[in-house]
Amino acid sequence: MKKTSIFQMRGCLVLVLVATLNSVVASSDYNYSRVLELSLLFYEAQRSGQLPPDNRISWRGDSALGDRGQNGEDLTGGYYDAGDFVKFGFTMASTTTLLAWGYFSYRDAYESAGQAKYALDAIKWAADYFIKCHVSPNELYGQVGDFNLDHAFWGRPEDLNMSRPAYKIDAQHPGSDLAGETAAALAAVSLVFRDVNPGYSSKCLDHAKQLYRFASQFRGLYHEAIKGAAQYYESTDYGDELTWAASWLYRATDDPQYLDEAEHHYMKFRLKERPNEFFYNKKVAGVQILLAQLTRQPEYMEAAQAFCDFTVNYQKKTPKGLVYIDKFGTLCHAANVAFVCLQAADAGISPSRYREFARRQIDYMLGDSGRSFVVGFGYNYPRQPHHAASSCPTRPAPCGWDAFGWPRDNPQLLQGALVSGPDENDHYMDNREEYVYNEVTLDYNAGFQSAVAGLRHLQLEVFENNRA
Repeated sequence: MKKTSIFQMRGCLVLVLVATLNSVVASSDYNYSRVLELSLLFYEAQRSGQLPPDNRISWRGDSALGDRGQNGEDLTGGYYDAGDFVKFGFTMASTTTLLAWGYFSYRDAYESAGQAKYALDAIKWAADYFIKCHVSPNELYGQVGDFNLDHAFWGRPEDLNMSRPAYKIDAQHPGSDLAGETAAALAAVSLVFRDVNPGYSSKCLDHAKQLYRFASQFRGLYHEAIKGAAQYYESTDYGDELTWAASWLYRATDDPQYLDEAEHHYMKFRLKERPNEFFYNKKVAGVQILLAQLTRQPEYMEAAQAFCDFTVNYQKKTPKGLVYIDKFGTLCHAANVAFVCLQAADAGISPSRYREFARRQIDYMLGDSGRSFVVGFGYNYPRQPHHAASSCPTRPAPCGWDAFGWPRDNPQLLQGALVSGPDENDHYMDNREEYVYNEVTLDYNAGFQSAVAGLRHLQLEVFENNRA
C-alpha cells in the first residue's frame, strides 16, 4: 500500500483550505472595502463633543460641549446612541468591544482598504470617553442625557439646548454589567493600540483592570442605578459581562488569574447552556467563542459549535435566508451572529460552513435580498433612516419636528448606516417614521462592520495563497 508523506498531507490541506476560501469569497460581488469605509463614516456622523480638524462629515459640527458630571467632570465626547442624542455607556461599550475585536482580528482588511487610521480613530474616540467617565476606581458615568427631554426634540445636535443630566454607578449603586462591559472594551482597545501607541494601550488596560475589580466587588444591574436606562437598554444579568471582561483581560495580559476568574464565572453563572443570540445584553455566545480561542478546551469548543450549528441549521430565517431573531435590529442580530461564527471558524470550528453562512448573511444586507440596507451603498439603499441630524436641511435653514414628517429623502446622506431591517417576510418600509424598520444605532453597525472586515480578510488570504 502506498504511503502518503506528511508533506503530501500538508499540501493537500493547504489546497483544501485555498479551495474553501475561494468558494466562500468568489461568489460575493460586493466591495467589502467600500463598506468598511462607509461604516466608519457613520460612526463619525455620530460623534459628540468637539470634532477634530479632520472631520469628514460636512453637515456635522461641535455639539454637547457642556456635558458634565454631577461634580463638574468633563463628559464631552463619545457617540450619540442612535438617531437621538443620549449617550448610553452600555451599548457604546459593547459596540467598542466588537469594533476592537474585529480590528484586532482582521487588521489587514482595514489596511488594504486604506481605513486603518479611521478605524483606530473610531475606536479611540469611544475609549477616550470611557476614560473620562471613569472618574475614580469605583465610579463610572454610564449615561448622559435624559431620554424624555431628548425625545421631545427633533433637530441638529449642534442646536441642543435642553438639560443633559449625567448618571453614574458607584459602590453604593453598582452596575456590574456596565462596568464589566466597559472593562472588556478597554481591554480589547489595549490590544488594538499595543503596537501603535503603547502608552495609550497601558492607560486603557489600567482602567480596564480597575473597572473589572469594581464590577466584581460591587454586584448589581446598572439600570437599577441608572433608572432611565431600563426603558431602552435594560440589562437582564451581569454574569456574562463579568466573564467577558475577565476573558478579555486574560487575552490582553496573559495573566492566568483572569482566566481562572473567567472560568469560575462561567461555571457559577451557568454560561455553558446554548444561547439563541448575541448582542449587547447577551454576551454568552461571545464568551464561549472567545474562551474557545484562548484555551482550545473541548468544553468551550463544543459550546461554540453548538451555538453556531444551531444558528446555521435551525434558527428561524426569512424566505430569502436572513437569520431572524428579533423584529428590532433584525440585521444587527444577523450580523452579530455572522461575526462571532466567523470567529469560531478562525478557531478551526467548521470553517467552511460558518464562513459561507456569514457571507450569505452579510451579502443579504448588501444587496442579495434585492436591495441594500446600508445607506449610500449599492442598489436602492435606504433614503429615510430614522435619524434626526441627517433629516435636517443644510444650514442656515431651521430644523424641527417638521423634518421628522417630511415625506422625502433625508437631505444629508448618513453614509454607512445599517438600518434595523426587514420583517420576518423580508418586507421593509423606507420611512423615517417607521423606526422598527429604519432605526440606526451604534451597535447595529458594530458586528456588521467586523463581519465585513472578516470577509475581506478571507479575500486577502485567497489572494496571498494564490500568489504563493
